[in-house]
Amino acid sequence: MSLVAKIDADLKAAMMARDAEKLSVLRMLKSAVKYAAIEKGGADSVPSDLEVIAVVRKESKKREDSIASFTQGGRAELAAKEKAELDFLKTFLPAQLTPEKMEALVKEAIAEVGATSKAQMGSVMKAAQAKAAGQADGKTLSQIVQRLLP
Repeated sequence: MSLVAKIDADLKAAMMARDAEKLSVLRMLKSAVKYAAIEKGGADSVPSDLEVIAVVRKESKKREDSIASFTQGGRAELAAKEKAELDFLKTFLPAQLTPEKMEALVKEAIAEVGATSKAQMGSVMKAAQAKAAGQADGKTLSQIVQRLLP
């Protein structure tokens, strides 16, 4: 089952269960996926699972930023709401790679690109993200690349 179909099925289930919180998040996610699909290929295009994962990551990042802002501003109830949304969004993401596997993946990418300095970090990151296929956070990969490149 594709992620778009899973989102649709979960949306129907949330409607039947009258789960307002999940319904709200799913509607937002479906809308964001549709906007991304329209940007890429027009109104009739169907996004791939990798494109849906990218949208889910983007929305998750927004929630993480909101949690930090609300916590800093002393709005614990809003931070808790955003945290619940973030936890639900994470169910649509593939399992994350372990730090050891990420490091091995980055070492492979460095060898593949033939990088010898931090000036080539962009090409290493591109190769590493392609190898990770949505299973690793870009920020974490970036930190590993910076640590491993001389």
